[in-house]
This record gives sequence, C-alpha cells and structure tokens, in this order.
Amino acid sequence: MGKRWIACGSLLAALAVAIGAFGAHGLEDRLDADMLETYHTGAQYQMYHALGLILLGAVMKRPSGLARWSGILFLIGIVCFSGSLYILSLSGVKAWGAVAPIGGASFIAGWVLLALAALKQSENRE
Repeated sequence: MGKRWIACGSLLAALAVAIGAFGAHGLEDRLDADMLETYHTGAQYQMYHALGLILLGAVMKRPSGLARWSGILFLIGIVCFSGSLYILSLSGVKAWGAVAPIGGASFIAGWVLLALAALKQSENRE
C-alpha cells in the first residue's frame, strides 16, 4: 500500500507543478487576477495533498482501513477541490465553486483519518 500512495502522490505532485507552470506562463494574459489566483489555489492545494499522499505512504508501515480512507479522501479532495477551481478559472462558470467545499471537507476528513491511523499504529507498537 505504501509504495502505491507514494507513487500516486508523486505523480500528482508532478502534475501540480505542470499545472502551476501552465497557469504562471500560459494563462497570465488570458485570465484576470482573481481567476488566476483561484487557479493557483487549486495547484497549491493539489501539491499539499499530493505531499500528504507521499507522507501517508512513507509513514504507514501496516496498512489500515483508516490510512486507506485517508488516501482516498485526499484523492477525492484533489479532484473536487482543485479540479473545480481549475474548471471555474478556465470556464468562468461560477457554479463550479459549489464543488470546492466537498473537496475541502474531504481534505479535512483525510487529515483527521491520517492522524487516527498514526495514533492507532503507535498504540499497536507499545
């Protein structure tokens, strides 16, 4: 399980860099400042949670349901939060902003589950 989360996180981090670079160099003349900032927020949060997936894979020695769900929630968060911000920025369709809170809630739940998984793992070692 760990290697898969590390690989997935690494690929999503690489994609976040590419998306961020595209925003900085390919969209700066096409989007207004607010939409460009929204786009970059999506790339930032994608990177944070890609790193979270790498962390998950690196620290979870024994796979658990909590850890697995943490990773799944990070992925859902990236798709819903970052994805909706990319689409909103590029399309201008404000309704996509309604999807972002679903991703944000997924991120929060993923971090909570990661903490619980870490605590459970440390209890099993004692």
